[in-house]
Amino acid sequence: MFLTLLLVTFVVSILVAVIVVRMFAKPIESILRRIISDEISGAWLRYMKFAILVVGVSAGVRIYELEKYISPIRFEKDAKVLELTQERWILEIYRTIIGALQGIAWLLLVFFVFALVAYVIVRIAEMKNSQRGEQGSS
Repeated sequence: MFLTLLLVTFVVSILVAVIVVRMFAKPIESILRRIISDEISGAWLRYMKFAILVVGVSAGVRIYELEKYISPIRFEKDAKVLELTQERWILEIYRTIIGALQGIAWLLLVFFVFALVAYVIVRIAEMKNSQRGEQGSS
């Protein structure tokens, strides 16, 4: 039963990550093209998709939390292994979805903060270049 739960949480977290990758692929691609404006932006987009998948799976499948279904709870007198009931299955799948989304949300937040800083730097550089071009043509 534990292996089935592990497999189900793994598959659910992959599905959540794939859905998020599809939702954010275009915005990330346009941001990277704007900031980098080189062929390497495609490589960065692939990396971001991979990072979303890895973070989604690692945040969604919480091995230490699932351990309670195969090992007794430590540091308790009457330690016993928790039973996997239907309610616990639903709770674990819910935790998987929320955990995967939460991990991906943090990753995307960090990415968008750095992208915003990079965008501001690119805009400042463009404005300085346009001012130099106007002064040189006068």
